[in-house]
Amino acid sequence: MHKNTFTLEAIGTVRIEDQHYFIDLNPKYIPALEGVEGFSHMNILWWCHNFDEESSRAIVDMDKPYKAAPDKLGVFATRSPIRPNPIALTACQVINIDHHKGSIQLAYIDADNGTPVLDMKPYQPSVDRIKDVSVPHWCSHWPEYYEDSATFDWGSEFTFND
Repeated sequence: MHKNTFTLEAIGTVRIEDQHYFIDLNPKYIPALEGVEGFSHMNILWWCHNFDEESSRAIVDMDKPYKAAPDKLGVFATRSPIRPNPIALTACQVINIDHHKGSIQLAYIDADNGTPVLDMKPYQPSVDRIKDVSVPHWCSHWPEYYEDSATFDWGSEFTFND
């Protein structure tokens, strides 16, 4: 098997201040914001830098992280940051864009302060929204929409909260 290696450069970082969420772009990427206005949401690809270690990257299955899940799950059946390549994807609502500073305010992102951002793409319903979706029975009671996740009792779903 041919092994590929890649070099990635963060385009910016996540900044969290007083429960406000921002992406601060590296100055050379500020021109890439041209035309972003009008998109209510962006798909943010970010690096789970707190789990970028050889031991975490070697884990391919785990004890169930969700109470209703099977006893073992492969990492590709989870949204865990522990995976072969610690890349995360979050669809985020855009609150404001400051072109001069290269800062994007988000309603929320599930990343830590200082998290490297790898890329951003506009959320486009014609390519990002799927009409007929199915999920395994163990997570079928989870909210159907992102917006409803804010009021869902996620704490009762995870085994690590026990």
